[in-house]
Amino acid sequence: MTRSAVSSRVTIGALAGVVGFLAFVEFTSGVIQGFYTPMLTDIARHLGVHDADVNWLEGTQLMLSALVVPAFAKLGDMVGHKRMLVISTAITAAASLVLPFTDSFGVFLAAWAIQGFYVVWLPLEIALIWSRSRRMEGRATITARAAGFLVAALEMGAITGALVGGMLIDSLPLWIVLLVPALLVVACFFVILFGVKESPEPTGGRLDNVGLVLISLALVAFTGGLSLLRLNGPADPIAWLVTVLGVLLVVPFALWELRHDDPLIDVRMFRSPALGPVFLTAGLFGVSVLGAQAPLSTFARTDPSVYGYGLGTTGFQTSLIIGVYLIAMITGALMFPLIARLTAPRLTLIGAATLVGIGFLMFLPFHDTYTQVIVNMVVVGLGSGALVAALPAAAASAAPPTQTGVATGLTNSVKTVGGAIASCVFGIALLHGATGAATEGTAGSFSGYVTVWVVCGVTALAAAVLLCFVPKTAFSDSAAHGADAADAVS
Repeated sequence: MTRSAVSSRVTIGALAGVVGFLAFVEFTSGVIQGFYTPMLTDIARHLGVHDADVNWLEGTQLMLSALVVPAFAKLGDMVGHKRMLVISTAITAAASLVLPFTDSFGVFLAAWAIQGFYVVWLPLEIALIWSRSRRMEGRATITARAAGFLVAALEMGAITGALVGGMLIDSLPLWIVLLVPALLVVACFFVILFGVKESPEPTGGRLDNVGLVLISLALVAFTGGLSLLRLNGPADPIAWLVTVLGVLLVVPFALWELRHDDPLIDVRMFRSPALGPVFLTAGLFGVSVLGAQAPLSTFARTDPSVYGYGLGTTGFQTSLIIGVYLIAMITGALMFPLIARLTAPRLTLIGAATLVGIGFLMFLPFHDTYTQVIVNMVVVGLGSGALVAALPAAAASAAPPTQTGVATGLTNSVKTVGGAIASCVFGIALLHGATGAATEGTAGSFSGYVTVWVVCGVTALAAAVLLCFVPKTAFSDSAAHGADAADAVS
């Protein structure tokens, strides 16, 4: 065996060890994402709020996530991806420990939002893997396989979290139940601290503070406007003005970044024929994968004998629906690299987005029985799992070498913005569209749930159309090698 072959095998073995520790991190992330969903109705009752107000939890967490991901992704490239993983995990652990010990909606809302720092974990991990595999053959394939493995671990955590959470909430006090994921995040902190090695060759430099302030102001104004729309309804002109202001503030941010030598976000990536559609797809995908979680849970828990719609499930029955959905996501994530190798990464992304769209539109005629909802969620889950794994890996393979963390982070940021918009829209639809019995109770309106299904289905199909315009060889090893060669020449 040659020395280079031995060195390559050792390097791959070391990378596999890193992926193993990161899998535990993603398992923890999955627990956070799945654990609370079956008990959202119980949390609403504990805090004394309407079912529609549960979207505030989702929306505020998504808003904060949109703010922190650009900074943490850039800092990961600059000072090391592991370092930013450790910091974000410490913040997540502190916020998670607050949730079991408060019955104040305001305090719970703030802690829940800060817990959203966990969203930076996956993009930082993909960037770390991409960085450590720089000298390996088949780098794009290795990263795609690692991404699929991490997403599978994430969804296994989500399944475990949903099932355990669903069982515990039916038998234990809420504060004890909420303590379980908090302790797991604390354990995750030590796993990262002692088990994960830092990414090689950080880029260094100084953080673009002006760019960070500009994009933060834009996101705060935009998401704040969405919150006002949620509170006051779509007839409020001030809410619309604030939302439009947030959009307009992106212009000075983009102009500043174009002139900056080391920008927070290289906005030229949005003009890339490979990266631009990926970012737009991430935003459209965020509508369903993030914005629809709470409505799907509350629909299942709604009592049809009272409101005329819903499934009337218990917490555990709801967790079983979520569990089947997440198993489908695991299958989709693990199948992504295989199907991509047999066809092409671009075609796999198109097929995954199409499955998500079809699955949500199936809710329109099929939503009356437990079996119908499970079948719909399996179709959605297969496509969603592939997209969760594929988008950051695709961004890493198509990004400039110094912007790997930023590009993978942008898939999460844009996805988060899409989820925040959807959460606002769905909250308005469920609350202000209430009719009949729902107006006097705490359940969302049926017309609101129909809005959720239609919007999620149409946006996913729109993403599939956008991906048709990506170059045929995008996200492949040949494209990655071309990018590395171009960087070497420059």
